[in-house]
Amino acid sequence: MSSRSANALKRRIVAGVLVLLSLVLITIYFREPAGGGLHSIQSGGATVLRPFEVGAERIARPFRDAYGYFAGLIHAKSENAALRAQVDKLTQLAIQNSTATDEANDLRRQLNYISSPRFPKGYDQVTTSVISRPPGEFQQQIGIAAGYTSGIRSNDPVVTADGLVGLVTQVAHDSAEVTLLTDPNLRVAALDRDSGAAGMLSHGSGRGTLTLGRVLKSQMLSEGDTIVTQGFKLRDLTSLYPEGILIGYVSGASQSEIDLYWQAQVSPSVHFDALRSVIVLVKKRPSP
Repeated sequence: MSSRSANALKRRIVAGVLVLLSLVLITIYFREPAGGGLHSIQSGGATVLRPFEVGAERIARPFRDAYGYFAGLIHAKSENAALRAQVDKLTQLAIQNSTATDEANDLRRQLNYISSPRFPKGYDQVTTSVISRPPGEFQQQIGIAAGYTSGIRSNDPVVTADGLVGLVTQVAHDSAEVTLLTDPNLRVAALDRDSGAAGMLSHGSGRGTLTLGRVLKSQMLSEGDTIVTQGFKLRDLTSLYPEGILIGYVSGASQSEIDLYWQAQVSPSVHFDALRSVIVLVKKRPSP
């Protein structure tokens, strides 16, 4: 124990002497002139150590540059990921804003149509959004966000401000299925508003096209003629569609000597692939 204490005491004495010597040298260094002995020793030591300093700098430079490169690369990747996330978020917001604007404009057009003289008399309206589209090319039904609770029933006609869309074929509590005008099973009694020619409208040979058939050759059809719903009433038989709803325009009409009827194609006025909202026409009940 005495030997350890002596060693500890020696170390403390040496440390104290070194500290005192350092303080003395620092004091002398700052008090002596620039050409003093300590300054000369410092300058000589720096000159002797300069080659070692340069060598160490050259050896350390590649490692320092490599560290800086990888550190910058990691920072750039992190910053790039953050910027990408920000761009994706802003893009999503822009799409949402654009979609909301389009939906608002579409609803405004529907409301303007409802308040216009073109809206069929004797009908109430249920304006609703489209919630599903045809799952396949050969299926022509869409889903809407209104059903029994909104007063919608099967065989209610469906329109937009652009014209006839189709017919309600299935109804649930808060939703319904609409069969589009382009479905092969749908038939509509139609009228050429320009010439008065009457016929039966059905789906066409191509996707999204319509055919106007059963038009007698004695009647007139011309390209560009406006086709609307006929809205007939024969005794107890009444058309499902009100009179005068726009369907489309004659895009081509021809006849041959052996045919009894015109062969006419109609371009629909409604863009079925871009439907956002529709108007279901609900027939008003007679007041008691």
